[in-house]
Amino acid sequence: MRKLLFLPVLLICALTQAQTIDASTAAKAITAAGLKDHLSIIAGAEMQGRETGTEGERRAAAYLISQYKKFKLKPGNNGAYTLPFKLYQDKVVSSELKVNGEPYTLDKDYWVNASNVPQKSLKTNAVIFVGNDFNDKSTVDVKGKLLVATENKERSMMKIMAAQKLGALGIIIIANNNPTMASNLTGRLSLTAPTANFVSMTVTKSVGSRLLGGSKDFSDQELADVPKGVYSTTIDWATERNTSEVPSADVITILPSKEKTDEYLFITSHYDHLGMKDGVINYGADDDGSGTTSVVAIANAFAEATKKGFSPKRNIVFMNVSGEEKGLLGSRYYSEHPVYPLEKTTADLNIDMVGRIDPTYKGDSMNYVYVIGEDKLSSDLQPITDKINEHYHMELDRRFNDPKDINRFYYRSDHFNFAAKGVPVIFYFNGTHRDYHKPTDTVDKINFDLMEKRVRMIFETAWEMAMREDMLKRDMPLNMPAGR
Repeated sequence: MRKLLFLPVLLICALTQAQTIDASTAAKAITAAGLKDHLSIIAGAEMQGRETGTEGERRAAAYLISQYKKFKLKPGNNGAYTLPFKLYQDKVVSSELKVNGEPYTLDKDYWVNASNVPQKSLKTNAVIFVGNDFNDKSTVDVKGKLLVATENKERSMMKIMAAQKLGALGIIIIANNNPTMASNLTGRLSLTAPTANFVSMTVTKSVGSRLLGGSKDFSDQELADVPKGVYSTTIDWATERNTSEVPSADVITILPSKEKTDEYLFITSHYDHLGMKDGVINYGADDDGSGTTSVVAIANAFAEATKKGFSPKRNIVFMNVSGEEKGLLGSRYYSEHPVYPLEKTTADLNIDMVGRIDPTYKGDSMNYVYVIGEDKLSSDLQPITDKINEHYHMELDRRFNDPKDINRFYYRSDHFNFAAKGVPVIFYFNGTHRDYHKPTDTVDKINFDLMEKRVRMIFETAWEMAMREDMLKRDMPLNMPAGR
């Protein structure tokens, strides 16, 4: 009797464990309420704005790890839930500038970034004035020379990048309007110890006039009429600085596959933000608390699906990187020190700001998401998104794929470091808003119902990519715009 009763029980258990769950049903584990619960912690005051290398960042990382452990997901880095990396930061102790023997005052006459000052001193007897339209196509021999350029808000950074690319010693930008903020005496974080082989500063028009041989301050028109070329100018610039190490880490966990065990799908966000400034917290609820919360919710939905018989064909890696706000540093570190082979990584789905509404959006603002990067690297990407969207009926706005887009969003989040290594990517984004990079980017402004719909769609996209028989094709060029 016992054997006859026991066999049906075994059969029932086996059938129960063999049951599978479909993507749409599994997606229902992602709820507005659940997203709000996670985001209220991730973007809460205790996290102090999650600035890279700070206690707030470490608290956020600890929370993420606690959730992945709760979901019973595996450590993603050889038994660890973190991928530590080291950053370097310069601090200027003092700075003195003389032009033709005349001394000038920091933050009154000139402004600097600690990453772009001489290690001790710089002396030169000539500068090259390159005007307002300098770019990396210039035929002027600037190698090893100090340049002077007039300011153009939209192109000043491009001038600096061009000067670096062409091998200049450095560049001085003559400000149209003097900076209102003090110099960045603590330099930006870097993955490599700064060497300051390139220097730059911003100066007033008065200092600019002296650099270009003027005995009095140039008017705007006089400055515009100054001919390009070499000017005999004596510059003495002395600094004292030190370099410190700043520890940081990406958080990484994995849902292993039992089938294609050497293939991977990545789902990413950045969990760092701007931290505290003058005692005021930059909460970063949308940027990128929303994306980080999304990754957590998607990880949980996949983990719940495994309890009902789901098993992905390829490994799914969930990674929250740090250092994005400092220059995509955490994702760059991963791309240069991958835990899993990039050539066997089918795609990266990157989620950065999906909880708000772009006030300039012209369509159905309650039913859209920007999708960026689908036209690059793999012709499989867009058809997958369109297929999943047959269920969600969202407005998939692809305007930022335009290579001429002045916002250059494709280059401004962590997916780009995957794409630069040839990994197909999709970047999910809601656009900017008036609270972007301000302390007012808070949880109470998040539209959780819309966020739920967006995240469920991303989840089903990930499900499709995880379950495909083959990896995504890599059959399209990166299409990087000129001048990058």
